[in-house]
Amino acid sequence: MFDPILVPLDGSQLAECVLPHVVAIARTFDTEITLLRMLEKKQAGTSAQLFDLLNWQINKTRAALYLEKIKTHFQESGLRARTSVLEGLEAEGITEFAQNQGIKLIILSSHGRNGLTQWGISNITQKIILSAPTSLLIVRAHQPGAYPGELAETPVYQRILVPLDGSQRAENVLPIITQLARFHHSQIHLVQIVQTPEMARQMPPAREDIDLSNRLVARNREEAARYLEQVKLRSYLEGIPVQTHLMTSDNAAVALHQLAEQEQIDLVTLSAHGYSGIHQWPYGSMVNNFILYGKVSLLIVQDLPAKQEPPFPASSAGERAER
Repeated sequence: MFDPILVPLDGSQLAECVLPHVVAIARTFDTEITLLRMLEKKQAGTSAQLFDLLNWQINKTRAALYLEKIKTHFQESGLRARTSVLEGLEAEGITEFAQNQGIKLIILSSHGRNGLTQWGISNITQKIILSAPTSLLIVRAHQPGAYPGELAETPVYQRILVPLDGSQRAENVLPIITQLARFHHSQIHLVQIVQTPEMARQMPPAREDIDLSNRLVARNREEAARYLEQVKLRSYLEGIPVQTHLMTSDNAAVALHQLAEQEQIDLVTLSAHGYSGIHQWPYGSMVNNFILYGKVSLLIVQDLPAKQEPPFPASSAGERAER
């Protein structure tokens, strides 16, 4: 399902916050881990010919040793892992590598060596998210991570939030979450938001308008409640603690963020597109909102087919790989 997975690292402690999540995912799905380090040559204008080849080789050696150290920790935990050090533009190189290697999941830190910012994700992470050909796990970098051997027994996903909208596309996440919850003894929170109808703003709503809105909300809540109970009773969720939430709000995103905080959610899982998703964009509006403003880890299950051509015209990163 998620085999193989790609873990780009830039050598910073913030980026290493993904490592416990890598262990959790790799153990659940018995997947191979590829640790990737992209190195960019910092050349300015006409000074390219003065570039220090010796220092460049030293940096590549250091990067390779850094990845080997992490790989050893993974292997000591019984996981399969390999490493790759590539030269090129960071975001473009990571995306191209994922495309060429048939990666099923990229696990990213929201921030890396440039430090935490007021924005929900760094510039590099945003570029990768917008061009990635596969599913993504975005880990919020609030504090330095630890090596996987040190957190091997720490439960990572105790409470998983799964927003649903009644569509089959949104349900694409359920087989994955079921396997994850069963392995980690997690509690699944299924939630559906019934949005209040938008009323005309030019004038105060009349009594009949309010009654119509209330009837529509009541009808939608009735259908949503029935739907959530049907999902909860599905055979593949048997034995997994499942809690349902039916909420009414004029802003679904705000309601979901509040619920995630209230229930102390560890992981939010969304299909890349839901009921109203449009294929011309990589993600629906709800996913984009959680990418930018989410406070907890976000798993995005891509429902679009992988692109046939690499998204960037640069030469193949795989040809420059050093392991």
